[in-house]
Amino acid sequence: MITHAVGLSLGPTSSVESGVAVREVQSGKLIHLDKLYSMNDVSLFFENYPSIKNSVIIVSLPWDNTMLEGKWRVLSKPYQLIHTLGNFPNTDNWMQRFSTRGSDLLTILKEQGADVSRFEVYLTRQKLNLYSNYKERSSADCKFLQAALKFEYGFDELPANMLPVAQLEAIVGTILACEKLNNKTNKIFEFRGLDVINL
Repeated sequence: MITHAVGLSLGPTSSVESGVAVREVQSGKLIHLDKLYSMNDVSLFFENYPSIKNSVIIVSLPWDNTMLEGKWRVLSKPYQLIHTLGNFPNTDNWMQRFSTRGSDLLTILKEQGADVSRFEVYLTRQKLNLYSNYKERSSADCKFLQAALKFEYGFDELPANMLPVAQLEAIVGTILACEKLNNKTNKIFEFRGLDVINL
């Protein structure tokens, strides 16, 4: 029986924080919220997490930050059409949008019997009406997201001071995990052997 929903917002590198949230499915309350950095921290969390087989685990797809230099390339990467035109040489994998960070650990969890899926944070935020007009991951965007989670989705236990964005995105993952339990999600594509889902 599934009792918990786990959301993990995975950072693209160990210098960017990752967030993890655990939510009770029946009560809808958050029971754990934490910040992680290295993949050792993430694997240690899952080694000590007692309810792997009784949980739905949803992990975000981090952006791949390895690419050619230049601000215009960094900004254009998410908007490039992938493999549709032969005009763009894929030098240094600059058209690869998502990082493979953590894929090995998630494959091991799946082999151990865990229900693991991936999600794309910004697509999910749009579907849940949690997308603001502010710059992504800015302080105004974080403030909007935290207020929306608190007042529209009933997370009353969130503090008045601002949480890190990785923890807020992990909470979004727990919402999607609960929607998956209610059969309200679809597979949108597959990444490294795991389904990427959305509402």
